[in-house]
Parts: sequence; C-alpha cells; structure tokens
Amino acid sequence: MIPAVENQEAKMENPLALLRQLEWRVRHAVENVLSGEYRSAFRGRGMEFDQVVKYTFGDDVRDIDWNVTARLGEPYRKKFVEEREVTLLVVFEDTPSLQFGSGAQSKREALLELAGLVMLLGAVNRDRVGFVHVAPGGHLFREPVRGRGAILHAAATLLARPAPAPADSAPLDIPWRLLARAAPKHSVLLWLGDFAPRPVPDGWNVLARRYQAMGFRVDDPWERELPARGAFAAYDPAAGRLVTLENSAAERAAHAAWRTEREQAWTALFPNLLSRLVVGTEENRLDALVRFFQARMRAGSIR
Repeated sequence: MIPAVENQEAKMENPLALLRQLEWRVRHAVENVLSGEYRSAFRGRGMEFDQVVKYTFGDDVRDIDWNVTARLGEPYRKKFVEEREVTLLVVFEDTPSLQFGSGAQSKREALLELAGLVMLLGAVNRDRVGFVHVAPGGHLFREPVRGRGAILHAAATLLARPAPAPADSAPLDIPWRLLARAAPKHSVLLWLGDFAPRPVPDGWNVLARRYQAMGFRVDDPWERELPARGAFAAYDPAAGRLVTLENSAAERAAHAAWRTEREQAWTALFPNLLSRLVVGTEENRLDALVRFFQARMRAGSIR
C-alpha cells in the first residue's frame, strides 16, 4: 500500500486557515476542560528560587530546605517566585521517515497538527511561543513571541515548511547551542519527531536540565503491529522506494526488535512518563493533548 503523502503539500497550502479551524477547539478545551490549571501543568509550585523562610503549618513539606533546617534547629523552606508567563520552544525534527502513512494521513501531517495545537494553546494562554524547524541540510529558527497574531504567523510558518525529499541523506543537525540560549531557563522545550533508535545526543542532557523538556511522537498503526495478512507492498520514504514485505516470521521478529530498541531510546531521552506523549495517526490529537496535560496537573507537574 502506498501512503497518502501526495496530498500532504496540498493540505498545508493554507496553514492559517487550518490553524483558525483548530483555534476554536483549543479555546473550548482551555476554557471548559483545562481551565486555569493549564499553567500548573508546566510550572507547578513556581520555578525561580527567591529566598529561604520559616516553615509554617500548611506549607508544602517538599519545599523544606533540610540543610538550613539542620543548621538553625527549626524548619525552613524554600520560597519560589511564580513566573508570569510560560515560554514554549517547539523543536520540530523533520525527517523523510515522517512521510510514511498506512492510511489517509501521514505521520508528518499528524505531527504538524500536534505542533500547531500546542502553539495555539500558548497563544490562548498568552504565553511566548517560538520554534526551530530542523530538516536535512539546515534549520529555521523563530524566536519566541507573544500575542495571538504573532504566534499564529509563527505556527503557519512552521506548518508551511516543505517536507524533506524522500531518501534525503543530508545531515540532520539539531542546533543544540542555539537552543541552549533561545529561551529563558525553565522554559518548556517540546521536541517533536520520529525518534528513530539512536544514542542520546551530546547536547541533550544540558537542555534537559535547563528546560522543562517534553517529547511528542506520532505512530502509524503499522509501526505498532504489522498487518496480519500475506505479502504486501509499502512505500518507504526513508529509502524513497517501494518495498515488499513477505510477512515472514523473520520480518516480524525484526519489527519487534526495532520497536523494543526504539522504546528504549525514547525512554532514555524522556525518562519520566509524564514528559513524553505518543499519539497514533488515527487518534484525536487535541483529546490526547488534554489527557496529557491533565495527567501532569494531577501529578502536580514536573520540576
């Protein structure tokens, strides 16, 4: 089966129209489902340390500074200053493999929609939003901006980026040094990509300490389980050609091994379950986002 990637560019010809169609759904989710607790999914008890003060009944025991408490002989806690806005930096890693799709929609289309929804969430909540689009051979950076119009324009620019050519083997280099200074400390760094099995990049651990790092991935049904039928043909955008799968035991074993390796690499990048989201191409992306943020809110967010 050949995935429906031919219509991908046509669907992204008017990204502003697509974003406006999504915007009312995002506003409804924020006002009626996520409500004012959306920010706590990111910031929790506050991110910037202010001072040490005496502990009083009812304060969060997790804030107790045990070193000061031991030195002074009575309980003291750390006080944090809540930031007034969230800065969201979207990193979209655009690889040829994202153009695969066993159904009506490719993984790239679904992942771009997911990126657009997150950027719209930032716009509705008056946050600052920027992005880095990384593709074989180069990247495009847009610094974080605030305001509905500016964020809509940034999101439309991201959605309109051309897809990499199939089988493009040019280097794909995420600009880690640029990202390290692209947003204030404790900003939200959202990495969207295909996340093929690979070692943790050298610059990632630094960013994961500086920012609130999260990873979003879109899976095709065939990645989760090969079709239960005889031989079939599929288009491999990473190789740029049709491949025939015999549906043999060896192929299924290799597929299972690849899934295991991929999940291990995915978990190494985002060890905390509440820092990673996997959505299927057949799933509702906004519903998945709402569940993701609600889970983070119930857990008190991640520091």
